[in-house]
Amino acid sequence: MPIALLALAIAAFGIGTTEFVMMGLLPDVAADLHASIPDAGGYISLYALGVVIGAPLLTILGLRTRRKTMLLSMLVLFTVGNLCSAFAPTHELLLAARFVSGLPHGAFFGAGAVVAASLVAADKRAQAIAMMFIGLTVANIIGVPVGTLLGQALGWRSAFGLVAVIGVVALAAVAALVPSQPKPTNVSLRGELRAFRRPQVWLAFAVVVFGFAATFSFYSYIKPVLTDVTGYSPTAVTVLLALFGVGMTVGTAVGGRLADRAPMRTLYVFLTALAASLLLFVVTAHSLVLAPITVFLIGATGFAAIPSIQARILDQAKDAPALGSASIQSTFNIANSLGAYLGGLVIAAGFGLTAPSWVGALLAAVGLGFALLSGWLDRRPRRAAVVAFHRAAQPTETAEIS
Repeated sequence: MPIALLALAIAAFGIGTTEFVMMGLLPDVAADLHASIPDAGGYISLYALGVVIGAPLLTILGLRTRRKTMLLSMLVLFTVGNLCSAFAPTHELLLAARFVSGLPHGAFFGAGAVVAASLVAADKRAQAIAMMFIGLTVANIIGVPVGTLLGQALGWRSAFGLVAVIGVVALAAVAALVPSQPKPTNVSLRGELRAFRRPQVWLAFAVVVFGFAATFSFYSYIKPVLTDVTGYSPTAVTVLLALFGVGMTVGTAVGGRLADRAPMRTLYVFLTALAASLLLFVVTAHSLVLAPITVFLIGATGFAAIPSIQARILDQAKDAPALGSASIQSTFNIANSLGAYLGGLVIAAGFGLTAPSWVGALLAAVGLGFALLSGWLDRRPRRAAVVAFHRAAQPTETAEIS
């Protein structure tokens, strides 16, 4: 793997840290800025909104920009957003800073996936994309726990100051290690949007919305489940969250290798395994020994399909690889919100803290259904060609017999 992928992984590490560290610091930030916990939830939702809006918007604005320049521009915006978060004096200004921090998220990963794929041979594209996303998963093992501990010890602003420093390091690494990219030619907004007329592109988005909402329905409520149902202390839960991050990292690495060989089969296998793992957790959540194993499995199976879906969108949106890949990031955040919302609904309805795992298993099954439909559409043209060949050959064969 080219060393340039390390630069992309460092940037992904910073982005993953700032996305999730707010969850551990939310009470501290709310108390300092005199905001209620529900109002402080806006620090998370405004970041996600920034991702959803910024991914397609900034990618469209940068259509004619060299991809390396695009990466550097997104990292500058990311660093500025986190500096503003660190120094925001009021609740309202922190909301605005979090929105700005989220804007470059999807556009960076969209351009980054295209750059990563261009650095290697065609049969290693998914592995290269996985290498970049490993930075995002490692953020859940190291970046988020360290940021949370630092924020609790020195004040929450120090955590976002640390993320801004990571942004500067990533900026320098991308500038030094990523090779110059040719300037895109013959690109237009109409041409980019034409790729979205294909059903396969929308099926890929549907797989993400439902398949990955499954993981987030579980992950959004993992802390109360592990404390109130399993019986772990809050300190132990922090370790188990890191274990979930280890599972994410292992799954992404393994999924990248398998996706280069058989992307659709990899998607089928891991969506099925995710549904099974979520159903298993309903039982193992009551065991101090088995619950951590299942947490690891859900992290691994939930993220092993990411390289497959990223490679899939690059194939199906060849006319708009950056916009398609960036839009996937918007879809991930929609999946995050959907999973958390549906998981909260079943808890509020009185079905218990393990009920989101049932919901997650159902969502994974729906995502698998969309993946199977997409694979069937892939095979249909080949079947039609075989039938046409046999029909064309029949008269010749009859004439030879006569």
